[in-house]
Amino acid sequence: MESVVTLSGGDAGELLTLQRAAYVTEAQAHDDVNLPPLMQPFAELVSELTQPDVLAFGLRDDSRRLVAAVRVYLSLPELHIAELGRLVVAPDMQGRGRGSRLLELVEERLPEQITDLQLFTGERSLGNLRLYSRFGYQETHRTPTPGGYALVHLAKRVR
Repeated sequence: MESVVTLSGGDAGELLTLQRAAYVTEAQAHDDVNLPPLMQPFAELVSELTQPDVLAFGLRDDSRRLVAAVRVYLSLPELHIAELGRLVVAPDMQGRGRGSRLLELVEERLPEQITDLQLFTGERSLGNLRLYSRFGYQETHRTPTPGGYALVHLAKRVR
């Protein structure tokens, strides 16, 4: 049985390994090895995980391996909006409902003042786009990237 864990700076090494493994397929789909999650320095991730306006949690399997994780950023100019980011699932665990479980957990654990969630993903991330659509996220706009593809921005009202 998997357990839900809150992630902190002490989990940064394992989280960075998971993040990089999960984003390899995104890099391949978008023909862009310079995706920010692949380039994030360890010290930056440690700092991010210690910020009070970042909620970070994940799923550990029976062997205590971190198999999925997500971060929620609360410090936006509009205090009722949070940004969901870096939802990652270990490549060997994808397609088994862990991404869906993380999205459910995000909504369960949001502070009461948050009424809207926003996120973005690459336009070639078809699995991600299907997942977010199933959870009620709707496209708000697209922004071009230097890599020649667009980021798809999505939002959802949660309360």
